[in-house]
Amino acid sequence: MESSYSQRSLCWSDEQLSPPQIYRTQTCRHSPADLPLPLSHSLSHSPLHANSNSSSSTLHSPQRRGVRLKVKGKKSTIRIAGGKISQNRKVTDYYPIRRSSRKSKTELKCEEKKHLDDLITKGIEEGMKVQHIEGKGRAVFATRCFQKGEYVVEYHGDLLQITDAKKKEAEYAQNPATGCYMYYFQYLCKTYCVDATRETGRMGRLINHSKNGNCQTKLHDINGVPHLILIASRNIDEGEELLYDYGDRSKASIAAHPWLKH
Repeated sequence: MESSYSQRSLCWSDEQLSPPQIYRTQTCRHSPADLPLPLSHSLSHSPLHANSNSSSSTLHSPQRRGVRLKVKGKKSTIRIAGGKISQNRKVTDYYPIRRSSRKSKTELKCEEKKHLDDLITKGIEEGMKVQHIEGKGRAVFATRCFQKGEYVVEYHGDLLQITDAKKKEAEYAQNPATGCYMYYFQYLCKTYCVDATRETGRMGRLINHSKNGNCQTKLHDINGVPHLILIASRNIDEGEELLYDYGDRSKASIAAHPWLKH
């Protein structure tokens, strides 16, 4: 509004139309009965002033209204040193560009996979301990809480092809005291086996069986090599025994190990 008013003030230059001349008529004395009544409250008997800059004179001039609309439609510019600089500017001329620091889903997944790769390749096993249970043997218990879907531990052992795994299994069958810690699975249309029979300090091989366990197996690929890991199938509280379903339902296995039924 301020710029429009400054443009309108140019209309009063000598080159434009001169302001309307206001003539003061001779005052006549009339009786109160002869004076006309006011048409409405909006009309007041304010005296007229012959001021060329008066806004009221501008409102009564139809020619100046036309000039005002014409000037109002022009593009507002600022003249500096004979050139024109537009007042239209971008927001970035006054405020710096703010870029979001939030990471995309793809970046978050890549970071999560890299972290899991490091835990597996470095053999880091945290949040659990081995305890001995009377009549059951060794068992693994959680020393902290695990959220559903969280990585717990790797079922670590020797990764074998199906032909080599069958040979190893036949050797273990000759000595029942050795036990058998072999887990078969399929990956990319091939059958593999993780042989964890050899005694090591890894705790994944010591987690016991339960059809209603709190962990489940999952395959994790690292550079094309499958790794058998255990993740929490539900929220696990501190002090709970870690259990998962071995998945063996054969009659021979159940007959040799009746606890597989539970």
